[in-house]
Amino acid sequence: MKNLALSFVLLFISLTAFAQKRVSNEEFKALMKEKGAQILDVRTAEEVAEGKIEGSINIDYFSPTFLENVSKLDKSKPVLIYCAAGGRSLSAAKDLKKAGFKKVYDLQTGYDGWKE
Repeated sequence: MKNLALSFVLLFISLTAFAQKRVSNEEFKALMKEKGAQILDVRTAEEVAEGKIEGSINIDYFSPTFLENVSKLDKSKPVLIYCAAGGRSLSAAKDLKKAGFKKVYDLQTGYDGWKE
């Protein structure tokens, strides 16, 4: 029984270690002011051409070199991720956490919700 309880505790710790936080537009705006915040747009170049959040860098999530390119970001500084509607950024946030990024925030509404 003790082993089972210990297994659940270890599972919980490992799952929360790789958790990222989905945030609202207001929370995202506040986080953008944090020193060293890195704003990551994971949309395609065509989507970015229609507009983007000021100060963001674009690394296309669908690019075969996505993980290689994001690994050049500072893992100790916050990364604020967004896509068009929130799906890709959620996946990208999980990938960044697995890659060792400590503070990862995902814009829940995506760029579509941001510009409204």
